Amino acid sequence: MKSVTVSIDVPQTPEQVYDFLDVMAHHERFTNHYLTDWRYSGPSRGIGSCAMVTAALGGTKTDVTIEVVEAEAPRRIVERNVSAAGRRLANGVYTIEPLAAGGSRVSFTYTWTRAPLADRLLAPAVRATMRRANRTVMRRLAAELARHVSAAGA
Repeated sequence: MKSVTVSIDVPQTPEQVYDFLDVMAHHERFTNHYLTDWRYSGPSRGIGSCAMVTAALGGTKTDVTIEVVEAEAPRRIVERNVSAAGRRLANGVYTIEPLAAGGSRVSFTYTWTRAPLADRLLAPAVRATMRRANRTVMRRLAAELARHVSAAGA
């Protein structure tokens, strides 16, 4: 299946964005519209940080394990996602790039490495659902970054 990428420009520096995204528990704040019941394991940040969540998209619910498998401060975080009892494997990659006028472009790419037959048969609908959900994620991330950086500066 083709990957899905969404992006947003934010006024925070790449270092501020990375510092926020590096903490797994922060992800709950901007993804809890479709990822619920967060349970954490491993370190709170960096490689090995892990969350087990329930994903509710497209009228179905499934348990998902999300684990950070690569991190390159301040520009990239790679998460491995396992769901559908191991039949769905994917990577979620956050890329953070500085903007010439200041701030950052934050992109999230979701790439399936293995997908159940139903996902493959319904690929256009599955990709559209993921794109919509992750566009909302990016808008919510921007709001949470603003709150986080404002609170840290207070």
